[in-house]
Order: sequence, then structure tokens, then C-alpha cells
Amino acid sequence: MFADNFANPGFLWLLLLVPALVAYRWWKNRALVGELRFSSLQPFDGIRPTLKERARFVPFVSRMAALAFLIVALARPQSISNKQNLTTEGIDIVLLLDISGSMLAEDFSPNRIEAAKQVASDFIDGRQNDRIGLVIFSGESFTQCPLTTDYPVLKSLLQQVKNGMVVDGTAIGMAIANGVNRLKDSKARSKVMILLTDGVNNRGEIDPLTAAKVAATYNIRVYTIGVGAQGEAPYPVPTPFGIRRQMIPADLDEKTLSTVSEMTGAKFFRATDNRTLKAIYKDIDQLEKTKIEVTAYKKYAELFDVWLTAGIAAVILGIALEGTVLRKIP
Repeated sequence: MFADNFANPGFLWLLLLVPALVAYRWWKNRALVGELRFSSLQPFDGIRPTLKERARFVPFVSRMAALAFLIVALARPQSISNKQNLTTEGIDIVLLLDISGSMLAEDFSPNRIEAAKQVASDFIDGRQNDRIGLVIFSGESFTQCPLTTDYPVLKSLLQQVKNGMVVDGTAIGMAIANGVNRLKDSKARSKVMILLTDGVNNRGEIDPLTAAKVAATYNIRVYTIGVGAQGEAPYPVPTPFGIRRQMIPADLDEKTLSTVSEMTGAKFFRATDNRTLKAIYKDIDQLEKTKIEVTAYKKYAELFDVWLTAGIAAVILGIALEGTVLRKIP
């Protein structure tokens, strides 16, 4: 009957009404008391109050008890009955996604950027308790979604990402710096960035290696993924006669990306198609499973019905007494 938890504890403040009403009743009864003077109280010796007189306060007590029980019922008392040892992921992750024009190349299906978005979405679905954020970059970098555990919102913002949201180019260093800014104050057991790009840093005030040094200072690991088929890839070019595919050479700075990962204690991956890209995210998902065991209570049993029943019973008792044995004659 007694609760381990209350779903609506704010209602318990209403219990202060009970002592307030008791005090008001006491003050009112005292004000109604009259006085009769007798020369001697000897004639009243031996007279004892009847049971009915002794019980005259029972209806009031019953009403106060009913009020208290109903207030507790409104607070929804709960019993915690299922103790479990659970494991959670103590990780904060920022996804850095390149949306430059070259990401429209179609060596991935349907193109690099859409393939990256789909695999990132699947990666998010595979996490449970981690905070994940999203930074997009091209010639500039900005935060599309701050760190959150609201995965539906994060995935919705991810789906809105497209080429042309910022000026074209590839500002890898600025993207890493933006990710560092999101993670530097994190209290998580593990802080990770996953950088996906298909190009060479050619924009921004911060170069990738300088940004990587800053990330390493904050114990942030930066996994880098270079996307693009070996050699050349088809690229859609608008013409007056429709879209024409033109072959463009792969232009990926593997050396810099690999160095960034090594400096931060992470790994560099190369993805040449949808299948290898999906496998890379799966590998990173397995690498970044920092388990924290916690003791949690997961199952709650509602107890408000017991208190509600007690309150109704107290109301019925008070009404029954006032209508029968304690009925007042007008």
C-alpha cells in the first residue's frame, strides 16, 4: 500500500489542506461554546458522555481521512517491483557529413550523399542511450542538430540535408573544429566524431591536422571515412537536353584523413560502394560500445486504486453515520 515513488508528487502539497481544515474546525467549535454558571457542579458528578456524544467527531475525521486518501490517489503512488541490472552506452557522438558538390557523384546508389545519409540513419537506429549530434560541411560548417537522444528529430534533420545548403568547397578542418566545440564540455565516458568526406580540404581558416590536435587535447576520437570509387566516378551535369553523366576523377586526401584518425586514437576507413560504407559504420558501431552497468528499476505497479478505494470508503462511512446514528435533529 505504501509507495516507493509518486508519478505526480506535486499533488501531495494539497495534504496541507488537512491540518488547515482541522485547525479551522477547532477554532470554529471553540467560538460556538457558551457558558452557564452554577453554584455547584456536584449534581453532575457521575454523568459520563454517551457513545453517541463521543463519536460526534467521527464524520469530520472521516471526511478529513477521505480528503487525504484522495489526494494521495491523485499523486499516483507506485511500487517499484522489478530491479534490473542494465547496460547503457556512455558515449557522445557527432556525425560530420560532407555535402559538397562532389558528393553528388553516382558511384554510390543513388549518389554519395544519399548513401551516406541512409547509412548514418541506420547507425543512429543501432544506438540506444548515446547522445548524437550532426554537423554538415562544405565550404563552411554548421551544426544541423546538437547532441540529443531524440533520435526521430535527429533523423528528420538528417533527411533534410542536401547539397547547396552552404557555399561549395570542402572545409574539413572547420568541420572537425565545429565537432570539437560540441563535444569539449561533454561529461560522457567516451567522445567520438565520425567524419565522412570525398575530397581534399580547400576551404576554412583551420586545417585538418590543427583541428585534430585540438580534438586529441579533449580526448575526442575522430574516425574518418573517405568515400568514392577508385579512379573515376559518374557525375550528373545539367544540360539543355537533360542530365548528362560526366566522369570525374576521385580526389580524396587519404593521407590527411588517416593522420587525423591516428592523432586522435581512431581509425581511417575507405568506402568504395554502399556495401563497404555500411560495413564501416557497423565496425565503428562495434568499436564504440563503451558499456556502463547501472542498476535501474524498470517496472512500476500502480497503487492509486488502493488509496482511491480507501477515500471512497471514508466518504461513505461519514455519510452513513451522519444519516443514521449521528443524525442531527433540526
